[in-house]
Amino acid sequence: MSYLANPERYQSMEYRRCGNSGLQLPAISLGLWHNFGDTTLFDNSRDMLLRAFDLGITHFDLANNYGPPPGSAETNFGRVLQHDLLPYRDEMVISSKAGYTMWEGPYGDWGSKKYLVASLNQSLKRMGLDYVDIFYHHRPDPNTPLEETMGALDLIVRQGKALYVGLSNYPAETARQAIAILRDLGTPCLIHQPKYSMFERWVEGGLLDVLQEEGVGSIAFSPLAGGLLTDRYLHGIPEDSRAAHSQFLKPEAITEQKLGKIKQLNEMALARGQKLSQMALAWVLRGDRVTSVLIGASRISQIEDAVGMLENRHFSAEELSAIEMILAS
Repeated sequence: MSYLANPERYQSMEYRRCGNSGLQLPAISLGLWHNFGDTTLFDNSRDMLLRAFDLGITHFDLANNYGPPPGSAETNFGRVLQHDLLPYRDEMVISSKAGYTMWEGPYGDWGSKKYLVASLNQSLKRMGLDYVDIFYHHRPDPNTPLEETMGALDLIVRQGKALYVGLSNYPAETARQAIAILRDLGTPCLIHQPKYSMFERWVEGGLLDVLQEEGVGSIAFSPLAGGLLTDRYLHGIPEDSRAAHSQFLKPEAITEQKLGKIKQLNEMALARGQKLSQMALAWVLRGDRVTSVLIGASRISQIEDAVGMLENRHFSAEELSAIEMILAS
């Protein structure tokens, strides 16, 4: 039976304007960094993508190297797109990135025009698309002139291969310079994608100010600190958890001090009538300086929980103060 989208999919999601642009993003976006490659069950990946869309998640975030193996998340997303979601393409915001190692040799990494243009061409083929909605440079390149990297993003938009461009993992001052170059070229920077959570707050040291001043939106990745800001680690490290198997979250990262904070935050979330993961997502969205939070998922219930956060995403001044005290302890 062919897929038919939920006719009420836009009723419960909140959409937020991305900087000074005309584009609105869902408050919750779905990232395909993990759990959509060839090492995971395709049917589960498909079910998660379709459920997300049924819940009003219109933004799907990919990169050339997502998998594993690299490229497979885009290929699998393309399969679902062609089989199920193609009639809804114009309701979706699809993004990809390049900037990390994708293929051998000097032209498969970093920020040269050669690499960025070639990488996006490959991504479009894998997904079966004529264009992506957003194309990001995934990380700053210390050895390529910023003018060349931003010039490549400008070229890609002029070629019709992306509607908007963005930056990821750029520190505040480099981001400001890149935004200025793009503005001069006539292709404004739409969005910045930094790592941001209760446990990783470097963006508060200037980046969010720059984005606000420049009219650039933001989307936070790893808002749950790789799963730490959930109830999964309250009683140790489960065998099937990311900390048990992933290179991105090591067991030694879960210290007694951090576990104490997690337990206090969990108690506070329960007092608010929500899960710790929901409170952590709501906290990143507080104050409306972040346009969208980018979640990962390995099962449908995690996506449903994230969207359920929108029913209680606001904090009192007392709650925000209490969270700061816990995080500083």
